[in-house]
Amino acid sequence: MTAKGSESIAGAKTPRTARGRKTLRKLLDAAAVEFGEKGFHAASVISITSRAEVALGSFYTYFDSKDALFQALVQDMSSQVKSHAASAVGALKENAEPSALDVEEVALASFLRFASEHKEIYRIIDESEFVDPVAYRAHYEGTAARILERLQAGAQAGELSPDVEEAHAWAVMGMNVFLGLRYAVWSQDSDSLDIASIARKILEKGIAQSTRASR
Repeated sequence: MTAKGSESIAGAKTPRTARGRKTLRKLLDAAAVEFGEKGFHAASVISITSRAEVALGSFYTYFDSKDALFQALVQDMSSQVKSHAASAVGALKENAEPSALDVEEVALASFLRFASEHKEIYRIIDESEFVDPVAYRAHYEGTAARILERLQAGAQAGELSPDVEEAHAWAVMGMNVFLGLRYAVWSQDSDSLDIASIARKILEKGIAQSTRASR
């Protein structure tokens, strides 16, 4: 995962220096591995700091507890998904004027690649439903809100059905989550671009305007 600079992360104490931000990043990355492998309850601060090669005492410079670290990690992983999708869509827009379906296809392919490289995200997000329900809900509500914004932009452009609403965004997100589970976490026997193309065809039949469904 890449560093998030000075961006505030819930649960973490914002570092003031580049060195501090680097240490925070190391702790978050180590925590992702630790929680991903062992789960929240079996994971330990000592093991996390050992993985990060950070002194145990330094941990409390950044977090008050293991719970605070977990909360920060959920937000951080959610932000990582967001930034990866935004980067992929931004790169697409540099070379073309993509349709709404192009954007959804590229965003899903980006998520599948991210999930294949960070399989632990599924265990961590799922466990957050019980460890930190607020962070769990915020992750999905934030993701759905971004999808809805994209779909509404497509509707305004006349490419998607004008009756697109929040439920459509949640349906798209649900499809993406389970495609990621099957084709990025459980097995990588299909190319992410092929899976994203299949999902696109589902959207073409579902919410695309019939005269502009494909390009």
